[in-house]
Amino acid sequence: MPISAIVFGGRRAKVAPLVYESHSWQHGVFIGSSMASETTAAAAGAVGVVRRDPMAMLPFCGYNMGDYFAHWLHMGKKLTNPPKIFNINWFRQDEAGRFVWPGFGENIRVLQWILDRCEDKADAKETPIGYVPTEINTEGLNLPEDALHRLLSVDTDAWREEAAGIEQFYKQFDRLPQELREELEALKERLG
Repeated sequence: MPISAIVFGGRRAKVAPLVYESHSWQHGVFIGSSMASETTAAAAGAVGVVRRDPMAMLPFCGYNMGDYFAHWLHMGKKLTNPPKIFNINWFRQDEAGRFVWPGFGENIRVLQWILDRCEDKADAKETPIGYVPTEINTEGLNLPEDALHRLLSVDTDAWREEAAGIEQFYKQFDRLPQELREELEALKERLG
């Protein structure tokens, strides 16, 4: 069965937008390799600490993560039409710490945009981190007027800090593929 989309996700209060699409397969592998979530009160330790878990596989991968990333990159080169890769974040918060997106069943609206992107039926705006929706169906939702802007905005200063965190994280991998280092450098360049 053909796969149209791969969806990664994390829990970030401020940095990651509601959804974005990678620029390419290689960029998508970079996104997956640098996935992060902020800790919550349900986890041991401090709340709000960024923890990276590449492709949500760190506890499950039975071999070197650098080799795992290389496998993903190699797999993409073998595919005529590789799936598009997306990142989602249902947990963006406003200044008062309230979730901006209602979540739960309303997440289907974001998934619909993803499916529409796979069929070239939805528009997107290019940003330094990838493509974000120009619009999402919010009909019937009780969202503040500027909610979509807040949900989809890309704060380049915050992403510069994110890039520095990714760079630090990558130092632990002795066999990190060069393509991922190149993607990190390209991100830093796009961020200015």
